Amino acid sequence: MKKIFSNDIVDKISKTLVKINFSLPREVKHSIENAYKKEREKYSQKYLGIILENIKIAEKNKVPICQDTGIIVVFVEIGLDVKIITGKYRNLDEIINAGVEKGSKEGYLRNSVVFPLNRNNTNKNSPAVIHYISKEKDKFKITLLSKGFGSENTSKIKMLNPSEGEKGIENFIIETVKEAGSLPCPPIFVGVGIGGTFEKSAILSKYALTKIGNETSKYRKWEKEIINKINKLKIGPGGFGGNITCLDLKIETYPTHIAGLPVAVNICCWAHRIGSFEL
Repeated sequence: MKKIFSNDIVDKISKTLVKINFSLPREVKHSIENAYKKEREKYSQKYLGIILENIKIAEKNKVPICQDTGIIVVFVEIGLDVKIITGKYRNLDEIINAGVEKGSKEGYLRNSVVFPLNRNNTNKNSPAVIHYISKEKDKFKITLLSKGFGSENTSKIKMLNPSEGEKGIENFIIETVKEAGSLPCPPIFVGVGIGGTFEKSAILSKYALTKIGNETSKYRKWEKEIINKINKLKIGPGGFGGNITCLDLKIETYPTHIAGLPVAVNICCWAHRIGSFEL
């Protein structure tokens, strides 16, 4: 049995949250750099150059890459042989939120979380949106995403007819990106969830965004085909046109009912702030 103490979780979440808001992952920066080299539209390439300069300034001065530091989404992979020593906290959700609050305060991240109806700010940048994934034995891994809402607001879900198949899925993805246009601050990353139920496909699409940069996906050929079709929309960086709209796209699937084909498309801006750690 692996014992993990609450204070260790709080500290790691806090440090990871600050880090991902100040410095993008290597694979994300690499995607943007490649886009800069490949983009043929003058103003779109200039826009990408400004993004790359922004990334450098944020890393050097230790300031947020974007003023919208997002709502925090957390994926917790945990096995049955893990025992959380909660200490003063009641449960793991409280521990995670304590880490989010600590990191938000120490990183001077904007408090963006409000109650949905009265719009009052929680003033803590919490609660986070937490998803648990059952894993083997003593596995304990946490992945954080700081998800800005310019791109989140352009995401969609649709209950397709099973007869629409892969073509229908492709059309929905492309239509969603086309309708989003410049709103999600392209170039974008796209997560696609297929199967399960209404809510499962949405979670899958968010989880797919944690796989950005992974070239071993079993759907990689299909993913690349869809990326090429999205890029033919000519939305381009910042909506200025050009040949680079989508930097990467990942697909996650789950078995579904014989009568259904749920599909969710979760869009993320170029500032894909993500980080993981294991204890």
